[in-house]
Amino acid sequence: MNELLTLDALAAPLRVLRLLAADFGHLPAPDVDLSRIYPDRLTLHFHEGLHAFEAWREALAVPPEQVTHAVQSAGTTRVLKASTDYAGAEVHLHGYTDVPAADGGAA
Repeated sequence: MNELLTLDALAAPLRVLRLLAADFGHLPAPDVDLSRIYPDRLTLHFHEGLHAFEAWREALAVPPEQVTHAVQSAGTTRVLKASTDYAGAEVHLHGYTDVPAADGGAA
């Protein structure tokens, strides 16, 4: 990207972040990602289990069937992803949790 973006170019996700803080301040705090590459996107990451991801998914009225599931890190991390439009920006939710180790036959 050779073009210099101004902070105004990130107005939509910044406005959405302000609205989410006001409307859903009681929900678990995410890690927040804004990018000049995707100036209309706000990504919320949840690393402490999937309960926070689910709370936000429900608050933003994302249907469960729109959630995708994958594993990463050689199968040790479960990842849920969902997206929705909110107040003029794309909001992406990413939830991460450990995949439980298989019981090694211990009694």
